[in-house]
This record gives sequence, C-alpha cells and structure tokens, in this order.
Amino acid sequence: MKSKSTAALLAFFLGGIGIHRFYLGQNTLGILYLVFCWTFIPALIAFFDFFVLIFMSEDRFNYKYNLRTGF
Repeated sequence: MKSKSTAALLAFFLGGIGIHRFYLGQNTLGILYLVFCWTFIPALIAFFDFFVLIFMSEDRFNYKYNLRTGF
C-alpha cells in the first residue's frame, strides 16, 4: 500500500528524476521525467506535484493510487 507522505517526500527530494512517479506506479511518466531531467522542467513539475500530493485528501489518494486493480 502506497503512502501519501512517502510520495510527497519523493516528489520534493527526487522528483526531478521522476522517482515519485515510479513509486506511484506511473512508469511511463517516470521514464519521461528521466529522459528530460536535464531540462529541469520535470523538477518544476515535481515541485507542483509535491503540493498536489500534500493537499490531496487521504481518501482521494487511496482511491487514485491504492484501490486500483489491474483490469
């Protein structure tokens, strides 16, 4: 089960290389962050992601990232 606080901390500290996206199961976005990390654009997006994760309710986070099943 994924943790909202872990995802937020990963976005803040390692978000420029997309580690939080890999943690959340969004591997395609994680790879895009890695490919474009030299532009610093992923770091700016990750900073925004950090605030989105911080202010997201626990119920919404669980619905979006923990309760999905692979159909």
